[in-house]
Amino acid sequence: MKKIIKLGCYIAISLSLSACSLNLNPISDFSEVNVGGNNSDGGTVKFKTKAEMKTQYDNMYNQLSTNKVESWVLDYLIYSDTHADNSYRGATDLELTQLEQQRQDGNNKNINRDWDNYFGIVGAANSVICNIDAVPDVSLTQAERKQWKAEALVLRSMIYFDLVRLWGDVPLILLEPPAITSANIVEVYPLYYPKKNTTAEIYAQIIKDLNIALEPGGAPAIDNTNKFKFSKTVVNALLAKIYAEKPVRDYAKVVQYCTEVEKDVSLVANYGDLFDMNAANTDVKNRNTSESIFEITFSGGGNWVTWMCGIDLSSATSKYDWAKWFTPSRDLTAAFDKAGDTDRKKQTIINADVIWSNHYPSKGYPFMYKYRSKFHSVIKIRLADILLLKAEAYIGQGNTADATTLVNRIRTRAKLTSLTTVTADDVLNERRLELAFEGQRWFDLVRTGKVFTVMNTLNSRDVGRLPMNVVTEEKTLMPIPQPQIDKNPSMLQNPGY
Repeated sequence: MKKIIKLGCYIAISLSLSACSLNLNPISDFSEVNVGGNNSDGGTVKFKTKAEMKTQYDNMYNQLSTNKVESWVLDYLIYSDTHADNSYRGATDLELTQLEQQRQDGNNKNINRDWDNYFGIVGAANSVICNIDAVPDVSLTQAERKQWKAEALVLRSMIYFDLVRLWGDVPLILLEPPAITSANIVEVYPLYYPKKNTTAEIYAQIIKDLNIALEPGGAPAIDNTNKFKFSKTVVNALLAKIYAEKPVRDYAKVVQYCTEVEKDVSLVANYGDLFDMNAANTDVKNRNTSESIFEITFSGGGNWVTWMCGIDLSSATSKYDWAKWFTPSRDLTAAFDKAGDTDRKKQTIINADVIWSNHYPSKGYPFMYKYRSKFHSVIKIRLADILLLKAEAYIGQGNTADATTLVNRIRTRAKLTSLTTVTADDVLNERRLELAFEGQRWFDLVRTGKVFTVMNTLNSRDVGRLPMNVVTEEKTLMPIPQPQIDKNPSMLQNPGY
């Protein structure tokens, strides 16, 4: 009885593991009181018409451009760059400070928010995956069903790739929990109180789902006018990145899937074409470039992330009036300067005079610069990332010649001299300079095994960084948020926390 009472309370307060409520996310005139009904066999369906199902399809994308931006973009960049060596925390919030100092714990409010939001996105994907085949409306064609479901599988895979890299073992939620009855309480209980799945199980499911999405009629071909789409090119890029990870590492597959990506996209001529504004500062210079693979575009109020990173160049009244959430580190600046990399540095870091001095003197204070207006997209995956990942795989295979060729393609665009031959460290450094503040650095360090030597010597060479705890193998993962443990008796804390 105690378990049943506790489960009832949990269901009442938690939506993180189930599909997003239409009442909570009113993206159309449909709501939970007027969707669904009976099918021709007399059974019940959650969504009865194509229009009802379309609300769930649209909601998948809305999760990334509106509902969960705070976690999937902003906090993700904290994990990737501030938690690594590219950035200090800007604002002095406790949650940001902990992540800079490697002192995060299960009570960090941002980490708990992100856990909920990530699983909320999983729920949005599952709402399509678990229901689309049952929609009785014949105007929803079989081709549409297969494509929409494939896109949902790609979204779920992308989110689980983030989840497994951030937390390791996490619950693998593939079904929507049904309504609770006295008859099914024992069966349904594990769906609301899931145990963790192993990292191996999660990677296996991701790879399975992405391969389904690659089947004919599945994920669509890339649309060069709209890169905010879970296309086959996105699938190939994700598979390349996944097979570079140690638990499933297969360099031959990395090369294979990178090569597939290269068939669909090409580098832009100038690095600045990815981030610049137009001459009048009324819009971005380019959107959906030839290099972009997956790009979150914004409408309505625009990309508010820029306000957390710097200023909005499209607004005459926008200014650097607080410390923002990212302050480029001295170590990153030194890496640009050592390489003579002025081209990429000016697209990544900008300086302004301010009235505070948290990490630097107030005059010429640095800010992250890749998100510089409300019109800017978030470019989640682009070709330079894939080319450098392919170079990493070539190094892993002992093929330094082809690795060197790829690295020099990237360096040539950055107006740097070519290297005679490259090492694994050269590739890692090139990724740092090319992809700073694009969500890569921490994961690159962990994947390549460099996280300990880089992070545990950082305080001695970066005088501006707050004192840090030692990074151990256990601390390469985030702690399970304490509120999740408190409400789920099956959830165990990660080792080391």
